[in-house]
Amino acid sequence: MFTSLAQSAEQIKAVELYTQDQLLSLIERNEHLTQVVLDRCQLIQDIEARADTLKIPAFQFLWGDMLAWGVCVDAEPVRGINYMKEAADQGLAPALEQLGRYYSQGKLVQQDQQRAVIYLREAAALGNLSAQIQLAELFIQGFGSPYDYEEAYHWLYNAITADKDTHKKIARQMQGLEKLMHPKAVRKAKRPLDS
Repeated sequence: MFTSLAQSAEQIKAVELYTQDQLLSLIERNEHLTQVVLDRCQLIQDIEARADTLKIPAFQFLWGDMLAWGVCVDAEPVRGINYMKEAADQGLAPALEQLGRYYSQGKLVQQDQQRAVIYLREAAALGNLSAQIQLAELFIQGFGSPYDYEEAYHWLYNAITADKDTHKKIARQMQGLEKLMHPKAVRKAKRPLDS
């Protein structure tokens, strides 16, 4: 009997709650929801407490995503989006980027390109490459202001990525922005990031 209890205990291992850095890394790789499922949804109460009581942005984002898509909990998109907004209000770049993407695509929310630009601009200013690319795409489509083109071009010009597809996307967005910009603005946008 003790042997079977010991074997059962070995099969059921307690999962440690993610540190802020671990969670941010999972979010960056878009593996945060998958990890919660792989952990057999054991951490739901801890995630909710860190989101709701402690108001930790990364956990608000995770909890919001879980609620929005019904991962390990019943789907509650309205609550999920609200938690994502709380994380975004605290400056969490992935939350800002995701909300911008959702507004741009009309996913879970009504499509609103102007709102998308606001969220994506904030995430882009925080160095979120995905937001920078999406923002440039919206500018090329006619959303945003011509005054923003130089800044978007500047971010993309200084972007660093080892992914060839992302590199090609950046090059296309830069070409699109160049068509909308004065040559002097393009030259000015090609300055180093720290200047």
